[in-house]
Amino acid sequence: MTVETPIARTEPLSETVVDAFDERLRGELVRPGDAGYDALRRVHNGMIDRYPRLIARCRDVADVLTALDFGRDTGLAIAVRGGGHSVAGLGTVDDGLVIDLSPMKGIHVDPATLTVRVEAGCTWGDVDHATHAFGLATPSGFVSTTGVVGLTLGGGIGHLSRRFGLTIDSLLSADLVLADSTVVTTSSDLHPDLFWAIRGGGGNFGIVTSLLFRLHPVDMVYAGPMLWPIERAGELMRWYRDFLPQAPADQSGFFAFLTVPPGAPFPEPLWGRTMCGIVWCDSGALELAAERLDPIRAALEPSVDLVGAMPFPVLQSLFDPLLPAGIQSYWRADFVGALTDEAIDRHVEHGSHLPTPLSTMHLYPMDGAVRHVGRTETAFSYRDADWLETIVGFDPDPANADLIRAWTVAYWEALHPLSEPGTYVNFLMDEGQDRVRAPYRDNHERLVAVKTRYDPTNLFRLNQNIRPSA
Repeated sequence: MTVETPIARTEPLSETVVDAFDERLRGELVRPGDAGYDALRRVHNGMIDRYPRLIARCRDVADVLTALDFGRDTGLAIAVRGGGHSVAGLGTVDDGLVIDLSPMKGIHVDPATLTVRVEAGCTWGDVDHATHAFGLATPSGFVSTTGVVGLTLGGGIGHLSRRFGLTIDSLLSADLVLADSTVVTTSSDLHPDLFWAIRGGGGNFGIVTSLLFRLHPVDMVYAGPMLWPIERAGELMRWYRDFLPQAPADQSGFFAFLTVPPGAPFPEPLWGRTMCGIVWCDSGALELAAERLDPIRAALEPSVDLVGAMPFPVLQSLFDPLLPAGIQSYWRADFVGALTDEAIDRHVEHGSHLPTPLSTMHLYPMDGAVRHVGRTETAFSYRDADWLETIVGFDPDPANADLIRAWTVAYWEALHPLSEPGTYVNFLMDEGQDRVRAPYRDNHERLVAVKTRYDPTNLFRLNQNIRPSA
């Protein structure tokens, strides 16, 4: 038996009620017709076009409590937004209340304890800026404009995963506002069931207002892209498949099909050409990093070699200009065990024909320190996968939405039979409850129990939803 999901309110709210809510907020309450409403209602994925009834721009935890109480008491559907990068557009809602945490930008680095406390409105660019001053970093993703909380709650896969594990593996504690407006801190010692669940279970259990991370010594990295002609894609993928798993954990890189951007530092004769490549990140000793790539330079001389020493935040933001807010994006992803020759042939077939200049396929490694944590020790289950395969159609023009969607789905349908059933929840669009359950495997039943304890009425349901049971 499942708990009834609260029905969202559809009748008008009186201006008196809304004005009283506005007076209780330190932050700004934005309504349709207000200056800035149109910009604030939008999320990063331009395919998502929703019109909230109210947007509460929270400045502190007290504002979060006020907004949550208002949304619960009035019956408005509640969407929670941090960085706004959810690929499914889960940070907004038609005719409901958006609890916007983006004004909450506090960061405190403690170099003595090698920790950083991050408020819920921060992006990874904000964190990198603060921690790099101390020569430190925590594992994150691949794009600096991504919100910290959303990426973390889904697990967190990025450049440093092979060396330091997932983002959740460096998470020490979290502050949350629960569905009944209780404020709790959760860690391995405090509410350990909740701490287990938020490490991979998404935003199902409460509104995270701050996170405490362990930091690691990362300053300069030897990083950047190498590119090859598309005709060598099969050869390169096979080399990469065999090379990376035996490489040191501080050496990482992801494979990509891509179109060469029309500008520096890429050679002009290659602008607009479909190519394949590897984007490297070696976070080990710089004096050893160059020679560790000698095998590929000798075996498969790249057409473009832009790998060199750079600050870690430069790598993190390298591709930000290509993916601005508002870009149309359609995603499909799966975890992958063995990358077979048959799978590589299918990748080459589809990845060689990108529908638009920004569309791509990335193959991220899932080995190394990711496997130092067991598959049931956190909600994130697929620690035994070898790869994460991510297919994304990108384009700035809404007229190409159907084109990129069709290419992405066709590519995914060709590879899905050769992949694992589950995907990375951060790359999951609106794909149905079976796809929501699949990433958790045997952990799903335990997640339902935690959801039922902390959010029995499914107040926090605008997410990749784990439904409570009675």
